[in-house]
Amino acid sequence: MQKTYYVYILASKRNGTLYIGVTNDLARRLWEHKEGLVPGFTKRHGVKTLVHVETFGDVDAAIRREKRLKKYKREWKINLIQQHNVEWRDLTETWFA
Repeated sequence: MQKTYYVYILASKRNGTLYIGVTNDLARRLWEHKEGLVPGFTKRHGVKTLVHVETFGDVDAAIRREKRLKKYKREWKINLIQQHNVEWRDLTETWFA
C-alpha cells in the first residue's frame, strides 16, 4: 500500500506569516495547527490557514520539496500560492468537504 505525503503552506492571513511543513496525515496535522495543540511557531504567530498543498508518493521527494520551498524567497512563495489560490482561501473548506 502506497502512502501519500503532503507538503503544505499555512498563512496567518493574506500576505501574512507563512509556514511550510510536510506530513503523511494532512487532516491530523491541520487539526493540530488549527487547535494550537503543538507549541511553537504556528501557535505563536496564529498561522492556521491552509493556502497551498502538494502531494507526493515518495517521502524523500516530499522532504526535498519542503526544504527547497523553505529556501525560496518570500516573493516566490507568495507567487506560488497566488497561482492556484488567488483569494488565499482556506483550502480546508473544500479539501475535507
